[in-house]
Amino acid sequence: MPVIATDQNFEELVLKSDKPVIVDFWAVWCGPCRMVAPVMDQLEQKYGDKIVVAKLDVDKEQKYAGEYGVRNIPTILVFQNGEAIGRQVGVAPFDVFDKAIAQLLAE
Repeated sequence: MPVIATDQNFEELVLKSDKPVIVDFWAVWCGPCRMVAPVMDQLEQKYGDKIVVAKLDVDKEQKYAGEYGVRNIPTILVFQNGEAIGRQVGVAPFDVFDKAIAQLLAE
């Protein structure tokens, strides 16, 4: 299961992580967000402790959604060394994320 990111733990969990972090900005009422959830689960299963997969509910936690310009959900941001290095807005298949992560881990 992805970890829950909040305004309180975002800096420690995401920005200070020594691993790449994928943050799924979502909301309970968002249908497309529910389509992305299984993809995030698959990524976590495949990459295990090589990456961190986190979910941030934009209705409850708005600070970082605003800071990173999240206007539409789902928005998935990829962070490495505290910087957002990738962005996917909307639903995308597993392969899109898988390829990006594999490339990131190979660097």
